[in-house]
Amino acid sequence: QVQLVESGGGLVQAGGSLRLSCAASGRTFSTYIMGWFHQAPGQEREFVAAIIWSGSVTYYADSVKGRFTISRDNAKNSVYLQMNNLKPDDTAVYYCAAASSRMLGLHKEASSYDYWGQGTQVTVSS
Repeated sequence: QVQLVESGGGLVQAGGSLRLSCAASGRTFSTYIMGWFHQAPGQEREFVAAIIWSGSVTYYADSVKGRFTISRDNAKNSVYLQMNNLKPDDTAVYYCAAASSRMLGLHKEASSYDYWGQGTQVTVSS
């Protein structure tokens, strides 16, 4: 069982930056693929970024490549999402999620993730 708690959301102007954090409980954190998804009102939950268990490989949605960076610290049971050059279209609730390493290859699918945080709101004003 893994419990996830996100923090770091807020209101920022376009072009600004935010850093989201996700703190995980459980002794097996270092074995999971960790992902970030976002969901805007009336829309499906969408993949943003993922990082494998060792942190050596990362994946990004095309819409955030070059602007967002995912990282993890297994010693702190934490995963982060640094978001730079934010745009109004980035406005959404951001969720942290954990998936078994078996899901590598399907890590862009929300259904691959077993555990989810409660979400944190990110609002980007124009």
